[in-house]
Amino acid sequence: MTRWLWLSMFTVVFDQASKFAVLAMMELYQTIAVMPFVNFTYVHNTGAAFSFLSQAGGWQRWFFALFAVVISLVLLVWLIRLKPHERLLAVALSLVLGGAIGNLIDRVALGYVIDFIDVYYQSWHWPVFNIADCAITIGVALLVLDSFLSKEVEG
Repeated sequence: MTRWLWLSMFTVVFDQASKFAVLAMMELYQTIAVMPFVNFTYVHNTGAAFSFLSQAGGWQRWFFALFAVVISLVLLVWLIRLKPHERLLAVALSLVLGGAIGNLIDRVALGYVIDFIDVYYQSWHWPVFNIADCAITIGVALLVLDSFLSKEVEG
């Protein structure tokens, strides 16, 4: 269902615009308080989720870029093959695809991903993330929800 690709494109544009704003308004490692439990903290992530392999020496840039390209192609084919009634699955796949492409753009163009959303409680901080990561997380949660709902319909 390629009609859902607008959601992927919106995700990419929103993600890239937010990163552009961070680049324009913040210095690396600068923190701006937003709410009592959220800061904007500008960091570079050379690894994957939660900075996995961020200290691997540079090879991970192209490994994660290739991985994102492969996943994006798989998601695109899956999305194209969906039936019209599979709306929740289409939304989920579109969000994951948009998030993957948003982070892929950073990784290829810059060699790292720009992260800036810092959620914390007292002195405990969740790893800093970005809009693309939010889209991927929401998309995966919707994929899980869809799998449960699909089983209920089948059973």
